[in-house]
Amino acid sequence: MTDDGSGGEPARVSQLDRVKQEYTQSAREILARSMRGVAKTKLTPDMLTLVGVTLCLAGALLVGFEARNERLFFWLGGALFIVGSVADILDGALARAASKGTVFGAFLDATFDRLGEAAMLAAIGLVFMRDSNEVALVATFAAVTGSFLVSYTRAKAESLGLRGDVGFGSRVERVVLISVGLGLAPWGLLQWPIYLLAAMTWLTVLQRMLFVRRQLRELAEQAS
Repeated sequence: MTDDGSGGEPARVSQLDRVKQEYTQSAREILARSMRGVAKTKLTPDMLTLVGVTLCLAGALLVGFEARNERLFFWLGGALFIVGSVADILDGALARAASKGTVFGAFLDATFDRLGEAAMLAAIGLVFMRDSNEVALVATFAAVTGSFLVSYTRAKAESLGLRGDVGFGSRVERVVLISVGLGLAPWGLLQWPIYLLAAMTWLTVLQRMLFVRRQLRELAEQAS
């Protein structure tokens, strides 16, 4: 899992972001403890990464063919997506618990994170296209673009030695919204979580851009 965490220069964050950082850190510690037993086995973080992306892709495939059995394919596809995303969370926990993490493993994890999520959103977009729901289709495209930019803005900020982890549009929140949408899809409510997802990701992108600008201004003031 590569969307959460912190690094770089200290900077002021909002109360909501502090709450998020606290529960994220607590969740990491719990997961690391839960993976200590698994760390003694031959299971590697890269194996979990591959399992996770495979399940997410299988889930996306089912959602893409939902017309054959709407409720079954939406729910089964959503279940596979959830399990695959959990495996993605656990690969990082296993890497920390077993000290098995590698630079390439982190790169692979980040790449497959984007692949699994984009595949599911592409499948959802296909559903909207078949339903001639053009507004929801555009929102799905916006959600895909926004989710990529959420990850990119953080990665770019950290490459500059800054923090870029603010906002509530990180991978965990995105997975939750997509999963809720798939659960509600048989009743024709899939578009509403997608609208929220698109808005949340772009708001997070804006938050991160402003946060980076603030850090750069603070550094410039300190240097002057």
